[in-house]
Amino acid sequence: MPRFSYTGREPGGEMKSGMLDALDANAAAKMLLARSITPISINPVEGGATQSEVKVNFLTPKVSLDELVILSRQMYSLTHAGIPILRAVSSLAESSNSVRLKLALTDIISLLERGRTLSSAMHQHSEIFDRLYVSVVHVGENTGRLDEAFLQLAGYLEREQETRRQIKAATRYPIFVVIALVAALIIMNIVVIPKFADMFNKFGAELPVMTRFLLGMSDFFINQWYILIGAILVIVFGVRNYLQTPDGNLTWSRKKLKLPIVGKVIERSLLARFCRSFSMMLQAGLPLTTALNLVAEAVGNRFMETKIIDMRQSIEKGENLSRVTQASGLFTPMVLQMVNVGEETGRVDELLAEVADFYEREVDYDLNSLTAKIEPVLIGIVAGMVLVLALGIFTPMWDMMSAIKGQ
Repeated sequence: MPRFSYTGREPGGEMKSGMLDALDANAAAKMLLARSITPISINPVEGGATQSEVKVNFLTPKVSLDELVILSRQMYSLTHAGIPILRAVSSLAESSNSVRLKLALTDIISLLERGRTLSSAMHQHSEIFDRLYVSVVHVGENTGRLDEAFLQLAGYLEREQETRRQIKAATRYPIFVVIALVAALIIMNIVVIPKFADMFNKFGAELPVMTRFLLGMSDFFINQWYILIGAILVIVFGVRNYLQTPDGNLTWSRKKLKLPIVGKVIERSLLARFCRSFSMMLQAGLPLTTALNLVAEAVGNRFMETKIIDMRQSIEKGENLSRVTQASGLFTPMVLQMVNVGEETGRVDELLAEVADFYEREVDYDLNSLTAKIEPVLIGIVAGMVLVLALGIFTPMWDMMSAIKGQ
């Protein structure tokens, strides 16, 4: 897409100049008029960066959740103020600092100029706007409540953003301790234990089993480190490839819900996401089966996804929501009661939003107390390392000192 420099006059009479990407000069003029700028001159830029020339590779930062939240908030403000869609998207494309998002919005502008709807244009960039996002925008377009759709999406994404922030904060300390333990283990085997090994060899004393184990492990670290690294790489890539298979992904998705300490946190987080996204879909006016299909993708767990798809298939056969929810075995009695009451009163979306609030508060509490739960495990690991080191290194030293004193 070529780039043009322009000079124009704003409604107040002020002169304005800048750059924009468009198919041709006529399209550039239409974009300026959509922004309420009367074009005076439009000239192609020689050698300017264009959408096709800007290379997006694996080093180009992806569109972050923060940028999507800001985009949704800005789209809500602009559409709520009555600004035309084309003009709103054009202003956001011009002000965006993300390369990927800027290119996507520029392409969306071109599609809008050709008569496409905003949701269908966003659907062409599924790596940025997932099906849930596009579906809510589509419903907002059809109902004339596009501003409310973007407000709902902004709120949903902000909650996702807050949950991720809390997870990072809760896992920062344990990760730091684990890295420190690994570093201490490497230094101990490469630097510390070999010093004691030289001393033990000079005395020629018979060493206990634990000491021989430590000396052998240190020798392996120093002389056969490539085998260790190779084994780690094989295990990492093997596990990664297995998890990318349908069976591996399904198995891990089910197993991680049963993990000690963090399993319940993951389960509550997924239930909160399910209730929140399902409530948002129903509030947006999507049919029940369509909403379940989108929620299955949004929940982010293959095991729960298959269960939710089974729920959708049962509803398509004529079952009611409360019955299929209970048959899935995914949900707690509180969720089941809320769904039952919601079906009876016609307020499923409102009650699911309340359940989502409850689970989000539970996740907040679990994440805040996660460090306190993991800390005893880490202390136990450190104590075990100290015990092994004491038994393996200091015990033979005490024996040799006793032997020297006895002589």
